[in-house]
Amino acid sequence: MKNLYLLLFSISLIMLTSCTPSAQKDAEEAYRGSPEQLDAKNIVEMEKLTNPDAMTKFDQTADPKSGDEIAVITTNKGVVKIRLFPEYTPKTVANFKKLADEKFYNGLIFHRVIESFMIQGGDPKGDGTGGPGYTVPAELNANLVHHPGALATARLGDQVNPEKASSGSQFYIVHGDARFLDRAYTVFGQVFEGMDIVDTIATVETDRGDMPLEDIVMEKVEIEKY
Repeated sequence: MKNLYLLLFSISLIMLTSCTPSAQKDAEEAYRGSPEQLDAKNIVEMEKLTNPDAMTKFDQTADPKSGDEIAVITTNKGVVKIRLFPEYTPKTVANFKKLADEKFYNGLIFHRVIESFMIQGGDPKGDGTGGPGYTVPAELNANLVHHPGALATARLGDQVNPEKASSGSQFYIVHGDARFLDRAYTVFGQVFEGMDIVDTIATVETDRGDMPLEDIVMEKVEIEKY
């Protein structure tokens, strides 16, 4: 039933930012719909990825080890704590830590929320069209998958972004199982505490563009030692 539910979502394809003025506008609009939602073309690949035989043996959902760096996202709905994976995604994690240390995320909102799919934030414009002005190389790894609670980067679509480069700042946290996105978007962390807060955010009332009717604010994002 969840797969059928996801099939009802529309897809937003996206354009590179280094385009003509009209294409530039399209590119800015693109991040609103990233990650792309499931359509018929994804079904075969999704079935492969959700096959138990294809599941990774890496324990992505394990708690961090003592001394590990974690991300702590304090929202107006509560606190979410995330284990990071610098061993698999060093560039992505380094960029996220840099932005957190610069307080880039403080005060930003979750601008796109879809229950049973994901919650997305990290846009300084607050409408899904912004970023820091650069991208980060993709770091796709079979060990890291879209379990509920996975932290991953938004990005431009495959047609104009075949290298799957990540947004410089926009990220999402998976709410339902989204294994059809595996190895298509960079997963770089996993919620280990505060999934109830993700549940709360994912179920707020939204408009037709999936933006919450009330601001869901990241009051601060910090990197701490576990």
